[in-house]
Amino acid sequence: MDDYVKPDFEKVALLTVDVQRDFTLPGAPVEIPGTMDVLPGIQRLVRGFRELKRPIVHVVRLYLSDGSNADLCRRRVIENGKGMVVPGSEGAELVEELKPAPEIKLDAVRLLAGKLQLLGSEEWVMYKPRWGAFFQTPLEQHLHNLGVNTVVVCGCNFPNCPRTTIYEASERDFRIVLAQDAISQIYERGLIELKNIGVSLLSSLEVINQLRV
Repeated sequence: MDDYVKPDFEKVALLTVDVQRDFTLPGAPVEIPGTMDVLPGIQRLVRGFRELKRPIVHVVRLYLSDGSNADLCRRRVIENGKGMVVPGSEGAELVEELKPAPEIKLDAVRLLAGKLQLLGSEEWVMYKPRWGAFFQTPLEQHLHNLGVNTVVVCGCNFPNCPRTTIYEASERDFRIVLAQDAISQIYERGLIELKNIGVSLLSSLEVINQLRV
């Protein structure tokens, strides 16, 4: 593999994207089909990074009830009463499988103010206002402060937020790994396109094995 894009597992962080109750749980208001199916892979990554004390950033969406901070394509439906990942609601919370402790709740005021919320040693939550995790967020500077040059991306709904996050990371010269069994709504054409921009395609187990090496 080209040394410019080869993952550096000594300087790596995990990004989980939108693994929140409203997007994940069966029957939830805006359930993304397949997200529950890949949750074991996401959980494997989180546990592995946590055990090895490597950085984790859980990236989340929060939509105000009036829709004023939502993407334009979702604003009308929220204005009309469709609640989704509303700040302070149970639906906005990370799924229980990813929390370092059951009692942890999102600090919506802090997150909406653009600040990271510390969950534990080397683990944070961050709000993103649009599809990509780097757009108008402190993520790039946070990763640089940690000495990170490689990101492993997993989570919910590849065509939207994870894919945008990957391209934004590429634009900022991060090395990128996609955990194929830990991301929902992935498809073959998308995998080919990612390989063409230097993204490494690994399983969650392969990522953890590389970390341990």
